[in-house]
Amino acid sequence: MIKLENIHKYFGELHVLHGVNLEVAEGEKVVIIGPSGSGKSTLIRCINLLEKPEEGSVVVDEVNLLTTPAAVAKVRQSMGMVFQQFNLYPHMTVLENLILAPIKLKGISKDEAIASGLLYLDRVGLQDKANAYPAQLSGGQQQRVAIARALNMKPKIMLFDEPTSALDPEMIQEVLDVMIALAGEGITMVVVTHEMGFARKVADRVIFMADGEIIEQNTPEEFFTNPKHNRTRQFLSRIAHAV
Repeated sequence: MIKLENIHKYFGELHVLHGVNLEVAEGEKVVIIGPSGSGKSTLIRCINLLEKPEEGSVVVDEVNLLTTPAAVAKVRQSMGMVFQQFNLYPHMTVLENLILAPIKLKGISKDEAIASGLLYLDRVGLQDKANAYPAQLSGGQQQRVAIARALNMKPKIMLFDEPTSALDPEMIQEVLDVMIALAGEGITMVVVTHEMGFARKVADRVIFMADGEIIEQNTPEEFFTNPKHNRTRQFLSRIAHAV
C-alpha cells in the first residue's frame, strides 16, 4: 500500500533523511519512534508529499506520487493525517470543521456529511460537542475532533505525527484510547509517537529512527525485549520509565 524507496530529504544544507526505505502493507499498524531530530516527522510527511523528497520514490496504491503529480490530490483524499497541533478552524463549530472537506473535496452532500460527521463524533465520544467551537474544548477534545475530522473523509490510511505531544499529561490517554480503538478496525496506520505503551499495545511493527535513518525494526515484543542495535538499546534505556 505504501512504499518509500531511497528517500533523501534536505532542508538547505541539512540532510534530514538518508536514503530511507519503508514499506507498509494494507491494514498494518506501524509505529515510528526515535529521538528528536531523527527525521521521524519528516518521513511521515513525505508519505503524502507535505514534504517533497529530493531523491527517491513515494508509491501509494501503486502510484508514484513524485512522477505522477496529477494523482497527489486524489491520493491525499484517501489519507487522513493528524498533526501535533489540532489545526481546527476556530471560527467554525466542531461539526462544521468535520463536514467542510467531504463537501468541498469529495462532493458529498451536506446532509450525508453531517450524518457521517455525527457518527464519527460519537466514536470519539464528542457528539454532544457538535455545535461547540474549538476554543470551548480542552486540548484532548480538540485532538479527538481532529481525528474525527480525518475519519470523515473515509480514509484507507491514517497518518499520525506525534498527536499527543502538545497535550497536557492528563489528556493524553483519552486521545490514545481513540487511536487504540481505531487500530482494531483494520485501517492502515503509520504513527510517529513518544508513547511507548501505545507502541507495545497497537503496533504490528516498531521502527526506530536516528540521524535520518531507520536503525532497527521488529515486532513490539522483540523490539522492546531484545533490541539488536546498540543505538536502539541506548535509546530504550533512556526512556525505560515510559515502556
